[in-house]
Amino acid sequence: MTNYELAKAIGECLKENGKTLSAAESCTGGNISHQITLVPGSSAYYLGSVTSYAVKVKETVLHVPSEIIEKYGVVSAETACAMAKGVRELTDSDYAVSTTGLAGPGGDGVYPEGTVYIGLCKRGEEPVAAIYNSPASLRSDHIDNFTHEALQRLLELIPKKDY
Repeated sequence: MTNYELAKAIGECLKENGKTLSAAESCTGGNISHQITLVPGSSAYYLGSVTSYAVKVKETVLHVPSEIIEKYGVVSAETACAMAKGVRELTDSDYAVSTTGLAGPGGDGVYPEGTVYIGLCKRGEEPVAAIYNSPASLRSDHIDNFTHEALQRLLELIPKKDY
């Protein structure tokens, strides 16, 4: 599926279930939000996003504890979980997705370029995160791959309505 097809399927699932979505993006720079809002009618379920590129924004807007960033780093499962939880609480959405990683060029000494942690948070549950490594070599391709993986994981999280 393309990113648009994934975003459309996510929207259909959210509408069927009367649920809402928000996003907290760092290394994807708003691309997830862009894909979601390309779908006509997305305002019925998409509440908004925070593009928290700077650590200060992660801490002050999304309420990611500085201790998490100091202990685990910006590129970590713990930070991705805290970002997803923070944006879900900020917007009062039912679901939230987050990304924090390295689109390049270069790694950070711990992780190579092309590494992202994707955080997912569902109302009433603790957030979870998964690591993904993009096989691309260009920054723009990493961002597209990160977006695709995040949308795919989000689609898997949202239940389909039983008929």
